[in-house]
Amino acid sequence: MNCKTALTIVSMFVLSYTHAQQTNAPKFGKGLFNLIGKDSTWSMNMSARMQFLATAEWDSNKEGLYNPSSSMLVRRARLKFKGFAFSPKLKYKLEIGMSNNDISGASEHTGNAPRYILDAVLKWNFHQNFELWFGQTKLPGNRERVISSADMQLVDRSLLNKRFNIDRDMGMQLRHHFNLSGKFVVREALAISQGEGRNITVGNLGGHQYTAHLEFLPFGLFEGNGDYKGGDLKREKTPKLAIGMSYDFNNNAVKTRSNQGSYMVNDEGYYETNISTFFVDAMFKYKGFSFMGEYAYRDAEDPIAKNSDGTPTNDVVQVGSALNLQSGYLFDKNWEISARYTNVSLDKNIVGKGVENQYTLGLSKYIVGHKLKVQTDVSYLDIPTATNPLMYRLQVDIHF
Repeated sequence: MNCKTALTIVSMFVLSYTHAQQTNAPKFGKGLFNLIGKDSTWSMNMSARMQFLATAEWDSNKEGLYNPSSSMLVRRARLKFKGFAFSPKLKYKLEIGMSNNDISGASEHTGNAPRYILDAVLKWNFHQNFELWFGQTKLPGNRERVISSADMQLVDRSLLNKRFNIDRDMGMQLRHHFNLSGKFVVREALAISQGEGRNITVGNLGGHQYTAHLEFLPFGLFEGNGDYKGGDLKREKTPKLAIGMSYDFNNNAVKTRSNQGSYMVNDEGYYETNISTFFVDAMFKYKGFSFMGEYAYRDAEDPIAKNSDGTPTNDVVQVGSALNLQSGYLFDKNWEISARYTNVSLDKNIVGKGVENQYTLGLSKYIVGHKLKVQTDVSYLDIPTATNPLMYRLQVDIHF
């Protein structure tokens, strides 16, 4: 972010602060400040977060470890704004990324500009339990992706999420929830989006993307929205369970992973094919114990990209399946141990990659919940007929 852009953002904050009727400084982790307009027709909560990551990797075989490498970086650095406009029934969220990882991916499809905007969305509660969302935000896909990177149980998300998630897109979402009986809650979501991911400026190249999500909470709501946070930091007093499923259909998709991955370019412009992705997930928490499981499956009408004469372009849709199982236990003084197993099985005949199995052990110290924490983990990736890398990570999160 250049100096002029940074100065503009800071100036906006100062002006908002000066002209607001009420200014409340929240406690640590609840934002930098809360603003309410003079006539109470708008509000704004601003927060900031940073995530620092150190990584060490080694190749491994029966003879030991070799080819060591290491890196340190600002993994995430973000500003977040939320509140309501005109009426409490019209909410908004704006999240801006500033680290190199946050803004990378500039191309002709993003106007050759960094991808600063993560979320920019309006949420209108237009009738009872119905909400209409419009803008760019996460699609209602796999649970692990919807969980914020600020609230993860381990240092980062799994290989399942890396290979199969449908992330953010620009479009509309209709969301609703109701009680089936007593505490039993059901949530539904439908989304129509552009189908090419976030910050796209060139218009829709293929068809549109359609996502449906259904979720069941038979024992009632989790405390503190814990069904979308890693670990049982609230130490649920009674068992809580959430079971979700999502189906995503990307019509005439032009990327190798639905709305993610690389563009499939051919001699006519872009290769198009219908891509379907299916997710099933579950979250369980009780007295400090937590478990999350996910299954993902992707298929395509014709996964091998071709030119107009039928010759392959060397691009293929990443079709296949994956399983992720993750669990942890929160001890006294907020120390947590966790473990994860991930299996990724892409179609070797099409993708040309073998089965991947990754095993991860993690340790976390929650100083102020997810708002200030230190996390570390070690992962072993088992790939048949290839070198098996060992990875150690240490991460510090701070959220104002």
